[in-house]
Amino acid sequence: MKILPLLIILIVFIGAHVYVFFRLWQLMPPVLPGRILLVTGGVLACLSLFAFFLLRNALPYTAASVLYTFSTSWIFIFLYLLMTLLVLDVIRLIPLFPFQKYMYGNWWAFCGIWIFVGLIMCAGYVRYLHKDRVELELRSHRAGETGRWIRIVAVSDLHLGYGIGLGELEGWVRKINKEKPDIILIAGDIIDNSVVPLYTRHVAEVMRQLDARYGVYACMGNHEHIAHDAASAKWLAEAGVQVLRDSATLVDSLFYVVGREDRTHPERKAVAELVHRLDPAFPVILLDHQPYHLEEAAAARVDLQISGHAHRGQVWPINWITDRIYEVSHGYLRKDDTDFYVSSGIGIWGGKFRIGSRSEYVVIRFLVPDPPGQAGK
Repeated sequence: MKILPLLIILIVFIGAHVYVFFRLWQLMPPVLPGRILLVTGGVLACLSLFAFFLLRNALPYTAASVLYTFSTSWIFIFLYLLMTLLVLDVIRLIPLFPFQKYMYGNWWAFCGIWIFVGLIMCAGYVRYLHKDRVELELRSHRAGETGRWIRIVAVSDLHLGYGIGLGELEGWVRKINKEKPDIILIAGDIIDNSVVPLYTRHVAEVMRQLDARYGVYACMGNHEHIAHDAASAKWLAEAGVQVLRDSATLVDSLFYVVGREDRTHPERKAVAELVHRLDPAFPVILLDHQPYHLEEAAAARVDLQISGHAHRGQVWPINWITDRIYEVSHGYLRKDDTDFYVSSGIGIWGGKFRIGSRSEYVVIRFLVPDPPGQAGK
C-alpha cells in the first residue's frame, strides 16, 4: 500500500520532467551541441535528488553539500519552469494571442523563459535571507491583571545539515541572543536529514552559544526522525538543547514547558494525557511540531502552543495547499483559552527560496502568574 503512492509520485515527477524538457527542446533552435547539453542536463537534474540520498554518506562534506543544494534548488526551479510552460501552452491555444511562431526554434523565447524563472528565484533567495522579527504580547488565561512577564524567543525548522550550516546558524544565534530571552523554544526540525554534517562541521559548538536564563527547550520534528531519533536526540543534548519527548518540565516554579513527540511517532501521547497530571496553577506552553488538531490543546486548556512544520508552503502556490491542510499554516490564532502560533520557520528545507512566505523568529512577551506566595511582590 505504501509503494503505490510513491510509484505514482515517481511517474508524475518523471513525466513532468519529460514535458518540460521536450518543450525546451522545441523552443531551442536545432543546434546539436545545445540539444545534447539540454538533454544531458535534464537527465542529471531529474536524478540529482535520488543521487544525493543514495550517495550522501559516501561523499565528502563539500561534495554532498553541493549536490544537496543543487538537487533541492532544482525542485523549485523546475516547478516554476513547469508552471511557465503550461501557462504559455494554454495561451498559445487562444487565437487572440498569435505568438505560436515564437514557441519553436526561437532563442529569444528559450532564453527569456530561463531569465524569467531565474529572476523569480533570485527574488525568492533575497526574501529567504531576510529574517522577519515577529513580536507578540500574550497573557496566560491563568494570570490576573498582574504577574510576571516572560520573554520568549520561539523558532522552528532550522533544518541544519548539508544546506544550512555554520555561517547562517551563527547569524541566527546573534539575532536570538540580542533579544535577551528568558527562554528559547524550538518547535522541531532543528536537524534536516542527517547528523553527519553536524558533527563534521562542529555545529553543536555554535548551538551551545544560545543564551537564555532558563535554557533552550525543543520538541522532536519529523526530520529528527528522518535523521534517526536516537542519533538526533544525542546530538541535540550535546548541543545544549533540552528535548522534551512526550514530557514536561516546570521552569522556575513559573510555567510548564511540554514537548510532544512528532506526529510521525506511532506511540506519541495525546495532549490531554501529557497535561492531566500537571499542577493546574501553572501555565502550560506546548511545543508540537505539526499543527494538526488544535482543538486538542484548546480542550486541555493549554495556555500557548508553538508549532512549525508547514513553512507556509515555502513557495507559491504551495502555500495555497498548506493553507487548506491546516487550520492555521502560519501565524497567530486564539482558540478558546489557548493561544497558538505556527511559525513559518527561521530556516528552510532544500532550496533557499521564499516566494509568498517568509523566514522568521518570534519574540513573545508572555504574562504568567506570580509564583505561589509571591503574588503582588
